[in-house]
Amino acid sequence: MRDSEANRFSARAARYARVGANVGGVAARIAGARVLGLNGSRGANAAALARALGGLKGPLMKVAQLMATIPDLLPPEYAEELQKLQSEAPPMGAAFVKRRMQAELGPDWLSRFGSFDYKPAAAASLGQVHRAAARDGAPLACKLQYPDMKSAVEADLAQLEILFAIHRRMDPAIDTREMSKEIGARVREELDYRREARHAGLYRHMLAAVPEVRVPGTLPELSTERLLTMEWLEGRKLLAFKRADQASRNRIGTAMFKAWWHPFSQFGVIHGDPHLGNYTVFSEGDGAQAQVGGINLLDYGCIRIFQPKFVGGVVDLYEGLRTGDRGRIVHAYETWGFKGLRNDLIDILNIWAKFIYGPLLEDRVRSIADGVAPSQYGRREAFRVHRALKEMGPVKVPQEFVFMDRAAIGLGGVFLHLAAELNFHRLFNEALGSFDLARVQRRQADALARVGLKANI
Repeated sequence: MRDSEANRFSARAARYARVGANVGGVAARIAGARVLGLNGSRGANAAALARALGGLKGPLMKVAQLMATIPDLLPPEYAEELQKLQSEAPPMGAAFVKRRMQAELGPDWLSRFGSFDYKPAAAASLGQVHRAAARDGAPLACKLQYPDMKSAVEADLAQLEILFAIHRRMDPAIDTREMSKEIGARVREELDYRREARHAGLYRHMLAAVPEVRVPGTLPELSTERLLTMEWLEGRKLLAFKRADQASRNRIGTAMFKAWWHPFSQFGVIHGDPHLGNYTVFSEGDGAQAQVGGINLLDYGCIRIFQPKFVGGVVDLYEGLRTGDRGRIVHAYETWGFKGLRNDLIDILNIWAKFIYGPLLEDRVRSIADGVAPSQYGRREAFRVHRALKEMGPVKVPQEFVFMDRAAIGLGGVFLHLAAELNFHRLFNEALGSFDLARVQRRQADALARVGLKANI
């Protein structure tokens, strides 16, 4: 392992110092504002925190993105600023890019491309993406990891443990210990771009029969553990279609639904990072005849591969809510790993479950919010759940549940942006088919064997 990429103590120590300087200063300002009662300064503090995390890159920035997607977890000023980190992370410059590419592909790296754009097309928490062309002219996307990310990950995860411990003491509604384990496991996986290439191969297999979703091919000869080169898929940003005609927005929504639910219901795999920057929209046809064809799924770092029984729990909860079968509902929660399920806790969990599953339970065309203002959608349910959990003591969120919940909320956010009007009930049942757990097990085992992966434990 190259010294510059090792999990070095010196790099971790420098990371601790940077985290302390950047985030600690903002935290002091926030604490001071609290003591002095300066509530009007929350917006400025939120912007300062976003800038601090954006400059740091790494897991703390990624966790901030995650926290921003969870309703009512943060004040709205903080959620709004931190959401910007998903697509507006400060990029690194050309000199940095040249050094990093040489470290990955050798001194003659540029000769292996037809062209390479040093200005990043996108920048995020662990790396940035550059447009390039193969020697035959084929358009490529090169995802290049920032230096010392292994050291940054370990330093940030240690800091995250401290932040979660403080959160447990200040706000005992949710026990975050299993959440911390899951975030750590998935973020460490995201550092391995060879694994991400296998994830992309897995999705090409799972979505081969879904023409509304395109998955890029990968180029192993131009990829390493910290550089992933893929086909460039041309498309427009999803938010460019917020004011498109209803039919176009519905086609995008249908493609999004299939991209998420088909892999999960048939193979037990989810994309755990469904923020807007991970998708573009492709068109079919030319000129005035062009229309929305579907979506390009661009990033495969955060993929959660479940034990098949977890999928069975999702189906059990759906059927339990649909038929009012409380025993089946409880069995679903137990399958996911919830412990100590008293009746009052089950009632609280059901508030959130009915909110998440609501669009799937009604056999009619509707929007996700169904008449509720998008800014208020889910806030009432989140407030009720949070208040009840604080009164009865903390609930430990199972490790496997973390990214399932995050992905469901993130996907709902996309539908809110699109204002798509769909029959989610029929789409869900089409994705599910005649559900058979043994068949999911066989399909998952075959698909994972094809690309050399195993289910996450």
